[in-house]
Amino acid sequence: MGTKEKSMDLSSPPGFVQLFEATRKVASEVAAAHAADVDAKARFPIETLAALREYGVLSAAVPRELGGAGCNMQELSQLCATLAQHCASSAMVLAMHYIQLACLARHGMESEFFRGYLSELVRRQYLLASMTSEVGTFGDTRSSICAVRCGDGCFQLDKDATTGSYCAHADAILVTCRRDEEAANSDQVLVLVRREDCTLTQTTSWDTMGMRGTCSPGFKLVSAGDEAQVLPGSFADSSAQTMVPYSHILWASLWWGIAAGAVAKAANFVRSQARQKPGSVPPTASRLAEVSVELQAFKQNWMSAARDFDALGDGPQGREELLSLGWALRLNNLKIASSEAAPEIVHRALKIVGILGYKNDSPYSLGRHLRDSLSGALMISNDRIAAKNASMLLVHKEAA
Repeated sequence: MGTKEKSMDLSSPPGFVQLFEATRKVASEVAAAHAADVDAKARFPIETLAALREYGVLSAAVPRELGGAGCNMQELSQLCATLAQHCASSAMVLAMHYIQLACLARHGMESEFFRGYLSELVRRQYLLASMTSEVGTFGDTRSSICAVRCGDGCFQLDKDATTGSYCAHADAILVTCRRDEEAANSDQVLVLVRREDCTLTQTTSWDTMGMRGTCSPGFKLVSAGDEAQVLPGSFADSSAQTMVPYSHILWASLWWGIAAGAVAKAANFVRSQARQKPGSVPPTASRLAEVSVELQAFKQNWMSAARDFDALGDGPQGREELLSLGWALRLNNLKIASSEAAPEIVHRALKIVGILGYKNDSPYSLGRHLRDSLSGALMISNDRIAAKNASMLLVHKEAA
Protein backbone atom coordinates (compact mmCIF):
# COMPACT_ATOMS: atom_id res chain seq x y z
CA MET A 1 0.00 0.00 0.00
CA GLY A 2 1.03 3.64 -0.35
CA THR A 3 2.64 5.73 2.36
CA LYS A 4 2.30 9.29 3.54
CA GLU A 5 5.03 10.36 1.12
CA LYS A 6 2.92 9.35 -1.85
CA SER A 7 0.95 12.19 -3.46
CA MET A 8 -2.68 11.49 -4.33
CA ASP A 9 -4.06 12.11 -7.81
CA LEU A 10 -6.29 15.20 -7.55
CA SER A 11 -7.75 14.90 -11.04
CA SER A 12 -10.84 13.12 -9.74
CA PRO A 13 -11.27 13.20 -5.95
CA PRO A 14 -13.31 10.21 -4.71
CA GLY A 15 -16.89 10.71 -3.59
CA PHE A 16 -18.56 9.17 -0.56
CA VAL A 17 -19.73 6.02 -2.37
CA GLN A 18 -16.18 5.27 -3.48
CA LEU A 19 -14.79 5.97 -0.02
CA PHE A 20 -17.44 3.81 1.63
CA GLU A 21 -16.70 0.85 -0.64
CA ALA A 22 -12.98 1.33 -0.11
CA THR A 23 -13.41 1.47 3.67
CA ARG A 24 -15.55 -1.66 3.63
CA LYS A 25 -12.87 -3.43 1.61
CA VAL A 26 -10.09 -2.28 3.95
CA ALA A 27 -12.14 -3.26 6.99
CA SER A 28 -12.90 -6.81 5.83
CA GLU A 29 -9.61 -7.60 4.09
CA VAL A 30 -6.97 -5.66 6.02
CA ALA A 31 -8.26 -4.54 9.41
CA ALA A 32 -9.88 -7.88 10.17
CA ALA A 33 -6.73 -9.78 9.25
CA HIS A 34 -4.53 -7.78 11.63
CA ALA A 35 -6.96 -6.86 14.44
CA ALA A 36 -6.00 -9.74 16.73
CA ASP A 37 -2.28 -9.02 16.39
CA VAL A 38 -2.82 -5.28 16.91
CA ASP A 39 -4.73 -6.11 20.09
CA ALA A 40 -2.31 -8.74 21.39
CA LYS A 41 0.77 -6.57 20.89
CA ALA A 42 -0.88 -3.21 21.64
CA ARG A 43 0.65 -1.96 18.41
CA PHE A 44 -0.49 0.69 15.96
CA PRO A 45 -2.61 -0.69 13.06
CA ILE A 46 -0.07 0.33 10.41
CA GLU A 47 -1.47 -1.95 7.71
CA THR A 48 -4.98 -0.53 8.00
CA LEU A 49 -3.83 3.08 7.98
CA ALA A 50 -1.61 2.41 4.96
CA ALA A 51 -4.62 0.99 3.11
CA LEU A 52 -6.85 3.91 4.09
CA ARG A 53 -4.20 6.29 2.78
CA GLU A 54 -4.01 4.38 -0.47
CA TYR A 55 -7.72 4.94 -1.09
CA GLY A 56 -7.73 8.58 0.03
CA VAL A 57 -9.99 7.94 3.05
CA LEU A 58 -8.01 10.23 5.36
CA SER A 59 -9.06 13.34 3.42
CA ALA A 60 -12.78 12.52 3.39
CA ALA A 61 -13.65 15.57 5.52
CA VAL A 62 -11.62 18.07 3.48
CA PRO A 63 -13.91 20.45 1.51
CA ARG A 64 -14.26 19.61 -2.17
CA GLU A 65 -12.91 23.03 -3.16
CA LEU A 66 -9.59 21.94 -1.68
CA GLY A 67 -9.59 18.50 -3.32
CA GLY A 68 -11.27 16.42 -0.62
CA ALA A 69 -14.54 14.52 -0.68
CA GLY A 70 -16.35 17.04 1.52
CA CYS A 71 -18.09 14.30 3.48
CA ASN A 72 -20.67 15.37 6.04
CA MET A 73 -21.24 13.95 9.51
CA GLN A 74 -23.62 11.23 8.33
CA GLU A 75 -21.06 9.99 5.82
CA LEU A 76 -18.05 10.16 8.14
CA SER A 77 -19.93 8.28 10.85
CA GLN A 78 -20.74 5.48 8.40
CA LEU A 79 -17.05 5.14 7.52
CA CYS A 80 -16.12 4.86 11.20
CA ALA A 81 -18.93 2.39 11.93
CA THR A 82 -17.89 0.20 9.00
CA LEU A 83 -14.27 0.01 10.12
CA ALA A 84 -15.19 -0.59 13.78
CA GLN A 85 -17.02 -3.80 12.95
CA HIS A 86 -13.64 -5.40 12.30
CA CYS A 87 -11.09 -3.35 14.30
CA ALA A 88 -12.19 -0.85 16.93
CA SER A 89 -8.70 0.58 17.41
CA SER A 90 -8.41 1.42 13.71
CA ALA A 91 -11.86 3.02 13.78
CA MET A 92 -10.97 5.10 16.84
CA VAL A 93 -7.84 6.38 15.11
CA LEU A 94 -9.89 7.27 12.03
CA ALA A 95 -12.58 8.98 14.12
CA MET A 96 -10.08 11.03 16.11
CA HIS A 97 -8.32 12.00 12.90
CA TYR A 98 -11.63 13.22 11.43
CA ILE A 99 -12.33 15.23 14.60
CA GLN A 100 -9.04 17.11 14.23
CA LEU A 101 -9.50 17.47 10.48
CA ALA A 102 -12.96 18.97 11.00
CA CYS A 103 -11.49 21.57 13.36
CA LEU A 104 -9.17 22.72 10.59
CA ALA A 105 -11.81 22.55 7.85
CA ARG A 106 -14.47 24.40 9.87
CA HIS A 107 -12.29 26.98 11.63
CA GLY A 108 -9.26 27.48 9.42
CA MET A 109 -10.72 28.24 6.00
CA GLU A 110 -10.00 31.98 6.32
CA SER A 111 -6.32 31.21 6.83
CA GLU A 112 -4.07 30.92 3.79
CA PHE A 113 -1.81 28.56 5.73
CA PHE A 114 -4.57 26.15 6.72
CA ARG A 115 -6.16 26.15 3.28
CA GLY A 116 -2.79 25.22 1.87
CA TYR A 117 -2.25 22.59 4.55
CA LEU A 118 -5.61 20.96 3.86
CA SER A 119 -4.81 20.77 0.14
CA GLU A 120 -1.46 19.22 1.02
CA LEU A 121 -3.20 16.76 3.34
CA VAL A 122 -5.31 15.54 0.42
CA ARG A 123 -2.19 14.85 -1.63
CA ARG A 124 -0.10 13.38 1.17
CA GLN A 125 -2.89 11.78 3.26
CA TYR A 126 -1.50 13.11 6.52
CA LEU A 127 -2.73 11.57 9.77
CA LEU A 128 -3.73 14.08 12.48
CA ALA A 129 -3.66 13.38 16.21
CA SER A 130 -4.66 15.46 19.21
CA MET A 131 -3.16 16.42 22.54
CA THR A 132 -5.84 17.94 24.77
CA SER A 133 -5.01 16.37 28.15
CA GLU A 134 -2.39 17.79 30.48
CA VAL A 135 -0.77 16.88 33.77
CA GLY A 136 -2.43 19.04 36.45
CA THR A 137 -5.81 19.69 34.78
CA PHE A 138 -7.33 16.40 35.99
CA GLY A 139 -9.04 15.50 32.72
CA ASP A 140 -10.57 18.91 32.04
CA THR A 141 -9.89 19.51 28.33
CA ARG A 142 -11.26 23.06 28.62
CA SER A 143 -8.39 24.08 30.84
CA SER A 144 -4.68 24.39 30.03
CA ILE A 145 -1.57 25.13 32.03
CA CYS A 146 0.84 25.38 29.11
CA ALA A 147 0.82 28.46 26.89
CA VAL A 148 1.93 29.16 23.34
CA ARG A 149 4.68 31.77 23.08
CA CYS A 150 4.69 33.80 19.87
CA GLY A 151 7.22 36.27 18.51
CA ASP A 152 9.03 37.18 15.30
CA GLY A 153 6.50 35.15 13.30
CA CYS A 154 7.21 31.92 15.18
CA PHE A 155 5.72 29.99 18.08
CA GLN A 156 7.11 27.83 20.84
CA LEU A 157 4.97 25.38 22.78
CA ASP A 158 5.79 22.78 25.43
CA LYS A 159 3.23 20.45 26.98
CA ASP A 160 3.21 17.57 29.46
CA ALA A 161 0.23 15.46 28.35
CA THR A 162 -1.27 12.56 30.27
CA THR A 163 -2.49 11.00 27.00
CA GLY A 164 -1.34 11.38 23.42
CA SER A 165 -3.38 9.09 21.22
CA TYR A 166 -1.18 7.65 18.44
CA CYS A 167 0.89 10.87 18.49
CA ALA A 168 4.09 8.95 17.77
CA HIS A 169 2.53 7.71 14.52
CA ALA A 170 0.86 10.95 13.34
CA ASP A 171 2.09 13.50 10.82
CA ALA A 172 0.82 16.41 12.90
CA ILE A 173 -0.77 17.01 16.31
CA LEU A 174 -3.40 19.57 17.28
CA VAL A 175 -2.42 20.80 20.74
CA THR A 176 -4.55 22.81 23.18
CA CYS A 177 -2.87 25.52 25.21
CA ARG A 178 -3.44 28.96 26.72
CA ARG A 179 -3.52 31.79 24.20
CA ASP A 180 -0.44 33.37 25.78
CA GLU A 181 1.39 33.34 29.08
CA GLU A 182 -0.96 35.96 30.56
CA ALA A 183 -4.18 34.21 29.53
CA ALA A 184 -6.56 32.44 31.89
CA ASN A 185 -6.51 28.64 31.93
CA SER A 186 -9.78 28.55 30.00
CA ASP A 187 -8.62 31.03 27.31
CA GLN A 188 -7.30 28.42 24.92
CA VAL A 189 -6.28 28.03 21.29
CA LEU A 190 -5.39 25.08 19.07
CA VAL A 191 -1.94 24.85 17.54
CA LEU A 192 -1.04 22.55 14.64
CA VAL A 193 2.34 21.01 15.46
CA ARG A 194 4.05 19.18 12.60
CA ARG A 195 5.74 15.97 13.64
CA GLU A 196 9.08 17.12 12.22
CA ASP A 197 8.93 20.31 14.30
CA CYS A 198 8.54 18.66 17.70
CA THR A 199 10.19 16.26 20.09
CA LEU A 200 8.03 13.70 21.88
CA THR A 201 9.28 12.02 25.04
CA GLN A 202 7.07 9.17 26.22
CA THR A 203 6.28 9.41 29.94
CA THR A 204 3.83 6.55 30.57
CA SER A 205 2.96 3.17 29.07
CA TRP A 206 -0.12 1.96 27.16
CA ASP A 207 -0.96 -1.55 28.36
CA THR A 208 -4.73 -1.37 28.56
CA MET A 209 -7.74 -3.67 28.69
CA GLY A 210 -9.06 -2.55 25.30
CA MET A 211 -8.48 -0.09 22.45
CA ARG A 212 -4.89 -1.26 22.64
CA GLY A 213 -4.01 -0.27 19.08
CA THR A 214 -4.68 3.43 19.68
CA CYS A 215 -1.25 3.65 21.36
CA SER A 216 -2.11 6.48 23.76
CA PRO A 217 0.60 6.89 26.42
CA GLY A 218 1.57 10.19 27.99
CA PHE A 219 4.11 12.44 26.29
CA LYS A 220 6.14 15.53 26.94
CA LEU A 221 6.06 17.68 23.82
CA VAL A 222 8.59 20.37 22.91
CA SER A 223 7.79 22.20 19.68
CA ALA A 224 8.32 25.28 17.56
CA GLY A 225 7.01 26.46 14.21
CA ASP A 226 5.39 29.15 12.12
CA GLU A 227 2.98 31.42 14.00
CA ALA A 228 0.45 30.79 11.18
CA GLN A 229 -0.01 27.30 12.62
CA VAL A 230 -2.09 28.71 15.49
CA LEU A 231 -5.70 28.05 14.47
CA PRO A 232 -7.71 31.30 14.26
CA GLY A 233 -10.36 31.87 16.91
CA SER A 234 -10.79 30.41 20.37
CA PHE A 235 -10.75 26.76 21.32
CA ALA A 236 -13.99 27.41 23.22
CA ASP A 237 -15.77 27.91 19.88
CA SER A 238 -14.02 25.13 17.97
CA SER A 239 -14.65 22.78 20.90
CA ALA A 240 -18.40 23.47 21.20
CA GLN A 241 -19.08 23.84 17.47
CA THR A 242 -16.85 21.07 16.14
CA MET A 243 -14.76 18.97 18.50
CA VAL A 244 -17.57 17.98 20.87
CA PRO A 245 -20.24 17.16 18.26
CA TYR A 246 -17.79 15.32 16.02
CA SER A 247 -16.39 13.40 18.99
CA HIS A 248 -19.69 12.25 20.44
CA ILE A 249 -21.33 11.38 17.11
CA LEU A 250 -18.34 9.64 15.53
CA TRP A 251 -17.52 7.80 18.75
CA ALA A 252 -21.15 6.67 19.01
CA SER A 253 -21.01 5.34 15.45
CA LEU A 254 -17.87 3.31 16.11
CA TRP A 255 -19.22 1.96 19.41
CA TRP A 256 -22.24 0.84 17.40
CA GLY A 257 -19.81 -0.74 14.94
CA ILE A 258 -18.23 -2.79 17.73
CA ALA A 259 -21.69 -3.95 18.84
CA ALA A 260 -22.70 -4.69 15.24
CA GLY A 261 -19.58 -6.79 14.75
CA ALA A 262 -20.42 -8.80 17.86
CA VAL A 263 -24.02 -9.34 16.77
CA ALA A 264 -22.80 -10.43 13.31
CA LYS A 265 -20.69 -13.13 14.98
CA ALA A 266 -23.66 -14.20 17.07
CA ALA A 267 -25.80 -14.38 13.91
CA ASN A 268 -23.22 -16.60 12.21
CA PHE A 269 -23.22 -18.85 15.26
CA VAL A 270 -27.03 -19.16 15.24
CA ARG A 271 -26.99 -19.97 11.51
CA SER A 272 -24.42 -22.70 12.10
CA GLN A 273 -26.73 -24.20 14.73
CA ALA A 274 -29.65 -24.07 12.27
CA ARG A 275 -27.62 -25.89 9.62
CA GLN A 276 -26.97 -28.72 12.06
CA LYS A 277 -30.74 -29.33 12.41
CA PRO A 278 -32.43 -28.37 9.14
CA GLY A 279 -36.06 -27.32 9.48
CA SER A 280 -35.75 -26.28 13.13
CA VAL A 281 -35.23 -22.87 14.72
CA PRO A 282 -32.45 -22.84 17.34
CA PRO A 283 -33.47 -21.52 20.76
CA THR A 284 -30.75 -18.87 20.44
CA ALA A 285 -32.55 -17.35 17.44
CA SER A 286 -35.06 -15.58 19.67
CA ARG A 287 -32.24 -13.95 21.64
CA LEU A 288 -30.69 -12.86 18.35
CA ALA A 289 -33.98 -11.28 17.31
CA GLU A 290 -34.16 -9.40 20.61
CA VAL A 291 -30.64 -8.01 20.43
CA SER A 292 -31.15 -6.91 16.82
CA VAL A 293 -33.90 -4.57 18.06
CA GLU A 294 -31.46 -2.94 20.48
CA LEU A 295 -28.83 -2.65 17.78
CA GLN A 296 -31.27 -0.94 15.42
CA ALA A 297 -32.39 1.55 18.07
CA PHE A 298 -28.74 2.28 18.88
CA LYS A 299 -28.02 3.05 15.23
CA GLN A 300 -31.01 5.35 14.90
CA ASN A 301 -29.79 7.37 17.86
CA TRP A 302 -26.43 8.35 16.36
CA MET A 303 -27.74 8.59 12.81
CA SER A 304 -30.45 11.05 13.81
CA ALA A 305 -27.91 13.17 15.66
CA ALA A 306 -25.64 13.15 12.59
CA ARG A 307 -28.55 14.06 10.32
CA ASP A 308 -29.68 16.93 12.54
CA PHE A 309 -26.10 18.20 12.85
CA ASP A 310 -25.77 18.29 9.07
CA ALA A 311 -29.12 20.08 8.79
CA LEU A 312 -27.75 22.95 10.89
CA GLY A 313 -25.31 23.82 8.11
CA ASP A 314 -22.02 25.62 8.52
CA GLY A 315 -23.40 29.17 8.74
CA PRO A 316 -23.47 31.53 11.73
CA GLN A 317 -26.98 30.48 12.80
CA GLY A 318 -26.12 26.79 12.82
CA ARG A 319 -22.90 27.37 14.73
CA GLU A 320 -24.76 29.51 17.27
CA GLU A 321 -27.27 26.70 17.78
CA LEU A 322 -24.44 24.32 18.65
CA LEU A 323 -23.60 26.60 21.58
CA SER A 324 -27.08 26.09 23.08
CA LEU A 325 -27.88 24.05 26.18
CA GLY A 326 -30.21 21.90 24.11
CA TRP A 327 -27.45 20.66 21.84
CA ALA A 328 -25.01 20.26 24.72
CA LEU A 329 -27.49 18.03 26.54
CA ARG A 330 -28.32 16.05 23.41
CA LEU A 331 -24.70 15.31 22.62
CA ASN A 332 -23.92 14.43 26.23
CA ASN A 333 -26.91 12.09 26.34
CA LEU A 334 -25.83 10.48 23.08
CA LYS A 335 -22.38 9.83 24.48
CA ILE A 336 -23.68 8.30 27.71
CA ALA A 337 -26.36 6.20 26.03
CA SER A 338 -24.06 4.91 23.28
CA SER A 339 -21.12 4.07 25.53
CA GLU A 340 -23.43 2.13 27.83
CA ALA A 341 -25.38 0.39 25.05
CA ALA A 342 -22.32 -1.02 23.28
CA PRO A 343 -21.01 -3.32 26.04
CA GLU A 344 -24.57 -4.38 26.92
CA ILE A 345 -25.21 -5.51 23.34
CA VAL A 346 -21.83 -7.25 23.11
CA HIS A 347 -22.57 -9.05 26.36
CA ARG A 348 -25.94 -10.23 25.00
CA ALA A 349 -24.17 -11.49 21.88
CA LEU A 350 -21.70 -13.33 24.11
CA LYS A 351 -24.55 -15.08 25.92
CA ILE A 352 -25.93 -16.22 22.56
CA VAL A 353 -22.62 -17.70 21.45
CA GLY A 354 -21.70 -19.08 24.87
CA ILE A 355 -18.33 -20.70 25.55
CA LEU A 356 -17.17 -20.30 21.94
CA GLY A 357 -17.49 -16.55 22.35
CA TYR A 358 -15.53 -16.71 25.61
CA LYS A 359 -12.60 -18.60 24.06
CA ASN A 360 -9.93 -16.45 22.43
CA ASP A 361 -9.05 -19.08 19.81
CA SER A 362 -12.60 -19.45 18.51
CA PRO A 363 -13.93 -17.94 15.25
CA TYR A 364 -16.80 -16.61 17.39
CA SER A 365 -14.53 -15.03 20.02
CA LEU A 366 -15.95 -11.81 21.49
CA GLY A 367 -13.34 -10.97 24.09
CA ARG A 368 -11.81 -8.12 22.09
CA HIS A 369 -15.23 -6.67 21.28
CA LEU A 370 -16.21 -6.61 24.94
CA ARG A 371 -12.93 -5.12 26.13
CA ASP A 372 -12.94 -2.44 23.42
CA SER A 373 -16.57 -1.50 24.11
CA LEU A 374 -15.88 -0.92 27.80
CA SER A 375 -13.62 2.03 26.95
CA GLY A 376 -16.56 4.19 25.89
CA ALA A 377 -17.80 5.03 29.38
CA LEU A 378 -14.28 6.02 30.42
CA MET A 379 -13.36 8.28 27.48
CA ILE A 380 -14.47 11.53 29.10
CA SER A 381 -16.02 9.86 32.13
CA ASN A 382 -19.78 9.35 32.01
CA ASP A 383 -19.91 10.45 35.64
CA ARG A 384 -18.30 13.78 34.71
CA ILE A 385 -20.75 14.26 31.82
CA ALA A 386 -23.75 13.32 33.97
CA ALA A 387 -22.71 15.90 36.56
CA LYS A 388 -22.58 18.58 33.85
CA ASN A 389 -26.00 17.49 32.61
CA ALA A 390 -27.40 17.82 36.11
CA SER A 391 -26.21 21.43 36.31
CA MET A 392 -27.56 22.32 32.86
CA LEU A 393 -30.95 20.74 33.51
CA LEU A 394 -31.48 23.12 36.41
CA VAL A 395 -31.72 26.03 33.96
CA HIS A 396 -32.72 24.34 30.68
CA LYS A 397 -36.45 24.83 30.21
CA GLU A 398 -37.07 23.46 26.71
CA ALA A 399 -38.83 20.14 26.26
CA ALA A 400 -36.53 17.17 25.89
